[in-house]
Amino acid sequence: MAGVNDYTNKKVGDNREQIEYHVAQILELIGEDPQREGLLDTPARVTRMYEEIFAGYDVDPREALGVTFDEHHEELVIVKDIVYYSQCEHHMAPFFGKIHVGYIPNGRIAGLSKFARLAEAVTRRLQVQERITTQIADILVEVLQPKGVMVVVEGEHLCMCARGVKKPGSKTVTTAVRGVLRNDAAQRAECLGLIKN
Repeated sequence: MAGVNDYTNKKVGDNREQIEYHVAQILELIGEDPQREGLLDTPARVTRMYEEIFAGYDVDPREALGVTFDEHHEELVIVKDIVYYSQCEHHMAPFFGKIHVGYIPNGRIAGLSKFARLAEAVTRRLQVQERITTQIADILVEVLQPKGVMVVVEGEHLCMCARGVKKPGSKTVTTAVRGVLRNDAAQRAECLGLIKN
């Protein structure tokens, strides 16, 4: 798979003129003058941004883990504080935060940077935080077949902080737990403790 910065949403590129036209129309419909100096290049800038922030549509998230390795490490592995940015599918407003992954391998591991690539592949699209959490956990189970997986996602949603109820600083935390980490309270507590510290 290409590097995180190497892929873009090809459909946006293929429809560049239409998207730029519609962005200019939206500017006009909200009361702006799309011909004003500061807005002249805005439709093109928004389209280029869409190529990047919606790049996840052109990536199979399963492939983000790349090559996995035989390794007989059977203790907890934690990759935490993976920063992500996504777009709420309800308002198309940004939300962002951190993803934490813990897993107990069952003979297969992935390179540590691949967890960040997986996060990018899943979050660079219109999303909800709950689905991000579940998709990452389920992909890890499918590809690595670990003994257990825990995914914790923290998010700050501009659709809640900057509009609507306007509660800046509020955070949402979602979890997905699979395998022994779901069934064994002691191992689950150890994983959560390592993620929190």
